[in-house]
Amino acid sequence: MTMRLPEIFVWSDNPQRINELVATGRQWAERVHLLFVGDEEQLQVQRHCGVDVIHHFSPQHDVLVEDYVLSFARVIETTGTRGLVLMPSTKRGKAIAAKLGVRLNAAVINDMADLRITDDQLTSSHQFYGGLAHANVQLHSAWSVVTCGSGHIVEMAPSVSVAATVLTAGFVSPAHPIRFVSRKEKTASQVDLSKAKCVVGVGRGFAKQDDLALASALATALQGEVGCSRPIAEGEGWMEQERYIGVSGVALSANIYVAVGISGQIQHMVGVNRVKTIVAINKDKNAPIFSAADYGIVGDIYKILPELTKKLAV
Repeated sequence: MTMRLPEIFVWSDNPQRINELVATGRQWAERVHLLFVGDEEQLQVQRHCGVDVIHHFSPQHDVLVEDYVLSFARVIETTGTRGLVLMPSTKRGKAIAAKLGVRLNAAVINDMADLRITDDQLTSSHQFYGGLAHANVQLHSAWSVVTCGSGHIVEMAPSVSVAATVLTAGFVSPAHPIRFVSRKEKTASQVDLSKAKCVVGVGRGFAKQDDLALASALATALQGEVGCSRPIAEGEGWMEQERYIGVSGVALSANIYVAVGISGQIQHMVGVNRVKTIVAINKDKNAPIFSAADYGIVGDIYKILPELTKKLAV
């Protein structure tokens, strides 16, 4: 018998992910709460995100969100005795999940792939060993903290009919706060590969950064986006981190993924296991990517890409 939890709390370090997390939480709980740190203007934007209650924390000067964990725990513990806390599988999300798990004496599951509630028992499947395997685990703690990637979240448009109840929450300073030293602005990425319907992925098959223009031209012809394997983003630095596809990067849910010059290591393939159709282009006929691809082309990417782009552009 499928049951529902009494409460689910949602937190995200990316406001654009809140609606997705809320929609996911709605599957499993009667009431959905949002833990939100922001000013009044930002708060009003979130009032129609689909939650029942927003617990609003005013921003503290030079206080990092990691130091709100004690405050989050106080709110959660005073709201109910059992439920789930749902967060994105970002670096910050996982860090806060770990700290919150200690405060709540809660089970913590990272990179959740699936969650089921049967006969009052919470069971989750998640990736481990860098995506090499999946495990099914039962969560027996009163509260559980779960992080999930964008490829495993339900997408939902924000509700415009019902505004959430807003409760003002107080900040509780931790005994050993993080000391703020300096701030460096990060250039915001204009791409969200998790929402792209078509993605062209580039790997080590490209000899130099300028050659990535071939993949960009193909992506344009397909009306898609360009992503990459981990070595291209972290090793070579040819593309921004937001375009890295894999177990610790973006999980795609695209209709089509064209992997160009990518061998197909398991850590990369974890990021594309929800793609509907995979096309692989590689000069090595024994590349692992071909065992997972729906369609494969063996050959020189420097000859194939221009011809393929030309055909698609007609």
